[in-house]
Amino acid sequence: VENTCYYNENVTFFYKVVNKTISTGWNEWDYVVIGLGLTVCVIALLANLLVMIAIFMNRRFHFPIYYLLGNMAAADLFAGIAYTNLMLHTGPWTRTLTMEQWYIRGALIDISLTASVANLLAVAVERHQTIITMQLHSTMPKRRVVLLIVCIWATSIIMGLVPTFWNCECDLKDCSTLAPLYSRRFLIFWAVLNLLTFFIIVAVYTRIFIYVKNQSKNTSQQVTEIRQQTVVNLMKTISMVLGAFVICWTPGLVTLLLDGLLGKESHADRYEKYCLFIAGCNSLVNPIIYSLRDVEMRRTFKWILCSLCQRGVHQHRQLSLVKRGTSL
Repeated sequence: VENTCYYNENVTFFYKVVNKTISTGWNEWDYVVIGLGLTVCVIALLANLLVMIAIFMNRRFHFPIYYLLGNMAAADLFAGIAYTNLMLHTGPWTRTLTMEQWYIRGALIDISLTASVANLLAVAVERHQTIITMQLHSTMPKRRVVLLIVCIWATSIIMGLVPTFWNCECDLKDCSTLAPLYSRRFLIFWAVLNLLTFFIIVAVYTRIFIYVKNQSKNTSQQVTEIRQQTVVNLMKTISMVLGAFVICWTPGLVTLLLDGLLGKESHADRYEKYCLFIAGCNSLVNPIIYSLRDVEMRRTFKWILCSLCQRGVHQHRQLSLVKRGTSL
């Protein structure tokens, strides 16, 4: 029996194995959660798209650090798509999913998380290399930046596909409570890997801040006070992005880790919705941080939005003139 594989079963079968119920209908609270979640996702999509356009349009952002932040916005945009897909395939709709659709639903979230973590790690390494060499921006060639971004997404896609073959279809005792088709051993690996990466990133930033603090005490004139302040401000902005990411994702990762270690005894399903909502909100946080912390980014946002408004007014006027002409 232990060697039997349940490839031909449906999603509902694995939910029953872990005693996780799939609701048969919607209540008022479900509508509120779905409506709020979809609203956050739509705003996150538009906000991160705005960040990507701003970095593309403003030549002052054409440096490796901003390319990586733009890729971070792309990961957040992808996360918005992943959570929108989750919202539209959750609750009673889960019963209608095929095994492949269920795996795709989870893979999209896994890919977005991996891309965000990998981007944060790449930004940390770039900032460490740049600041230690007393520079504001890295001299990394654009081709290398593009290659790095391609590697980030390739790794993310691979990690997103891992659960399709590391699952519990042949070992029902290993099924997760939160994600019934996932292996608990995979959840432990996944959670520990991401939490360990968080620790490494925080350690790198701590070393950078200590270095910058020590440099500010020296009388060396290698960099001007204004240049050093610019470096510190950029570091603070990136650190806020990192802090928001860790705060939003750590509860979910810890919940996954407890589910992997304790299974049903962890009662992780009680906190599942809250963790997902907090993690989803992270996609909306970064554009807000850029708007509050980066003056140039804020100016670019205003310019883009004003240009869109003016174009809309201009098109409306032209349409009105055409209607008048045809009526005459």
